[in-house]
Amino acid sequence: MRMNLLVTGGAGFIGSHFVLRHIEKYPDDTVIVLDKLTYAANKAFLDPVINRIRFAQGDIVDYELVSQLLDRYGIDAIVNFAAETHVDRSIKNAVPFLHANVLGVQSLIEACKAHPQVLLFHISTDEVYGDLKDGEAACKPEDPLRPSSPYAASKAAGDLLLRAAVRTFGTRIRISRCTNNYGPHQAQEKFIPTIIRHALKNEPIPVYAQGKNKRDWLFVTDHCDAIEMLLHQKEGDGEVFTISADEERENIEVVKAVLKILGKPESLISFVPDRPGHDWRYALDSSGLRTLGWKPAVHFDEGLRRTVEWYMKTQQNQKIQRSQRNGDGSSPEHS
Repeated sequence: MRMNLLVTGGAGFIGSHFVLRHIEKYPDDTVIVLDKLTYAANKAFLDPVINRIRFAQGDIVDYELVSQLLDRYGIDAIVNFAAETHVDRSIKNAVPFLHANVLGVQSLIEACKAHPQVLLFHISTDEVYGDLKDGEAACKPEDPLRPSSPYAASKAAGDLLLRAAVRTFGTRIRISRCTNNYGPHQAQEKFIPTIIRHALKNEPIPVYAQGKNKRDWLFVTDHCDAIEMLLHQKEGDGEVFTISADEERENIEVVKAVLKILGKPESLISFVPDRPGHDWRYALDSSGLRTLGWKPAVHFDEGLRRTVEWYMKTQQNQKIQRSQRNGDGSSPEHS
């Protein structure tokens, strides 16, 4: 069935992949992307489909703008990727996180209250559950929220506002919580891009503590496919869904895997003091989603190879562009 979608944060990491895949799979849908275009977004990610979508630059906190887009395009569903997401940044200054992840969510709720036919599909995170000890069972949708960082607390607050809107106003809402994503388009400050960036420059790779913290890694397109399936489910309003790959690894394993792909020495690894409140382990139970028919298609080794290749290609293109701007005619291999 044809849909009119508003994708907020659609020029960011996960959002851009969702838009690209949705247009490919549902070419007759109308897709409007609303993005603030902060440091973590890049409109160029949407270049392959830019003539097939409508783009609006703006902030989801701007209730009037969101409402105008819902009216103008007869929106059926909002898929909300818009968020501030980096834990370290939230520790330094949580204010932007409260703006986007709390006030932004409430703005979307207010818009949907005035447009009760609209489904609001919100992308949350496994970090709202807090950390797990080794051997503890993976978190399920109904488990209590125990966020550790300002980032996680802001996402948990947004989730609670959404659950309250379901109860109080009957707003059509679905929430998904996913484990760590990786892949092309991710901001350079994130863990895997940081490893790649430092390794390519033969610079020390900062790793917190001894790198023993554990994360479950899901390739970004597998996450998008899970969202797509849940978005098109006839039932599910008011529910929370958990998405994971069962690809749990210690951080140090991930670092070594990247170095192996790049042919770089492990001597580049540089252990640094742990960050405050660093969660030990995340794990989600995705059995409910798998019962619905979803499962990851990209194994970690393959996804990591694709990711490294994309960042290498991006770095090479940047060198070429710098050379062309400088007009020195130098070869990028020797610049």
